[in-house]
Amino acid sequence: MPDKPSTPVAAPGRRLGFFLLLLGGVAFYALCLSVAEVSVPRLLEGLPRLGTWIARSWPPDLSELDVLVYRGLETVAMATVGVSFGALIAAPVCLLAARNTGISPLVALPARWLLNVLRGIDSFVFALIFVAAVGLGPFAGVLGIALHTAGSIAKLWAEAIEATEIGPVEAARMSGAGRLSVFLHAQLPDVLPQLSSILLYMWEFNVRASTVLGIVGAGGIGQELKNSVDLLLFDRVLTILLVILVMVTLIDQLSAWLRRRLS
Repeated sequence: MPDKPSTPVAAPGRRLGFFLLLLGGVAFYALCLSVAEVSVPRLLEGLPRLGTWIARSWPPDLSELDVLVYRGLETVAMATVGVSFGALIAAPVCLLAARNTGISPLVALPARWLLNVLRGIDSFVFALIFVAAVGLGPFAGVLGIALHTAGSIAKLWAEAIEATEIGPVEAARMSGAGRLSVFLHAQLPDVLPQLSSILLYMWEFNVRASTVLGIVGAGGIGQELKNSVDLLLFDRVLTILLVILVMVTLIDQLSAWLRRRLS
């Protein structure tokens, strides 16, 4: 019998297509570098100035440490309340968006669109809008976190619910249980640890993210950071960064421990 032909070399048209795709990617990246105004000379020019600022930041200014710690606690409170409000919004919407709990595709599709809108607009932007609506302070940050987080939590919760085992669900339906009873008794016990883990992760993430909401006037330690940078108080900036580092590290460790307990 004749030998089997060897694997053919990729067709010239395929190689040309790959080359054009690679060329297009390089051109797009070059355009991004231009639009982003990336400049190595400007970086080299600014490094000595940055080094001067770092030198001026030591030793850290601890004279207002109590104020900065309170602002850090304000940031944690803003993230905690914002995530809790977001979870309250996400709970009913995720049930509408999940394919195995939704009323109908006609409802699930708009619910998913709503989640995409909430996730697509950052909490920073929401906070900026709410500062104009409700005034300066942490409440605007709470509302901004709540809306953005609601979209993220609901999407992750909906995906977790869709991944539940079908057996207990079918058994509950055959027993005549209603849609809500099926979810509460057949699906929720299975996914509750995962839903709780997602909620804790979003809390941890928002504590980190909310440290910059003060830049738009939404309170918290971010506002102190902006004021200190504006006034070139680099020793105070270092103290604020240390407070943020300690705060975020403690929250990360606590959240990781709680998630391990739930898994």
